[in-house]
Amino acid sequence: MYHSGWLQKTGPEYFSSVQINDEDKHGFMAAFAGLDFNKGLDLVLHTPGGDVAATESIIEYIRSKFGRDVRVIVPQISMSGGTMIALAATDIVMGLHSNLGPIDPQIGGRPAIAILAEFDKARNDIVADPKNALLWQPILQQYTPTLLSFADQAIKWTREIGLKALREGLFFGDADADQKATDLVEFLISHDLHRAHGRHLHRGELSQRGLKITELETDPNLQDAVLSVHHACMLTVGNSGAAKLIENHLGIAHVKVVGQQLQFQMPMQMPMQLPMPPEPAAPAPISPQPETPTQPPTASPPSEAGRSVLPKRKHKFGDSVRKSKKYKISD
Repeated sequence: MYHSGWLQKTGPEYFSSVQINDEDKHGFMAAFAGLDFNKGLDLVLHTPGGDVAATESIIEYIRSKFGRDVRVIVPQISMSGGTMIALAATDIVMGLHSNLGPIDPQIGGRPAIAILAEFDKARNDIVADPKNALLWQPILQQYTPTLLSFADQAIKWTREIGLKALREGLFFGDADADQKATDLVEFLISHDLHRAHGRHLHRGELSQRGLKITELETDPNLQDAVLSVHHACMLTVGNSGAAKLIENHLGIAHVKVVGQQLQFQMPMQMPMQLPMPPEPAAPAPISPQPETPTQPPTASPPSEAGRSVLPKRKHKFGDSVRKSKKYKISD
């Protein structure tokens, strides 16, 4: 497992991997314990995103500990909820290989904005020609009673979190912070522009949209440290049961292993052997039971007809093995 103590620029460092959910709040609490919050935070973030409520809670918790002295470093991807966390920082560091993503909320794997757009299209088609109701009926039957209102509230909630994150983060103190935040959030939340929630947004396009981004390549030492941490993390996840890593520069970590959750303080060394579940105990040997001697049945000699029909075997497998010099089988 990697050790983010390799990064020593502003103070505490931090890494999160895999989907964001409620358990990450506890991971942050464990990793923040004993840190000097006056030094600020470098948050090395690699995540596909996750739950909206958990994302909002994590943003508020980080801000309560470090204020606005937070720099987010994206070594590869920080999608969806990870993008929203990045918006709350005062600086975002990205490389040529780094990506953020759209923040449009998903409901059961379907974009909330697309659900509302599809319903509006169905309503307009049916109003234009009532016969179209037959075509739309199997689609509309899949809608649950509160789906539309839930989708609408999810969009408003996401927009609210994004605007607050930008006003108190990247655009804090700017004279036109409200307008810049509104324009950027509308760009990031647009399903029509990005076509898919997993769309990768590169730093060039994001910079043109007003996002403040520092290029990772401008500091070779920082770039080397960030990529070392990232590759070590990816090797850990790829070669062990670890599914999520949250760790500070002191080696205090929250690790989610498949089927387990661990919080511990580890020695500063590489690599770390993650604890694995104990192997099941071997079954107790079964004592052999004495066999009751039986008299083998007396076989009658085969008939002449049977001899003429059945082919004669040239030799047995055991005969060939007994003749081998390499093996010796006792009779």
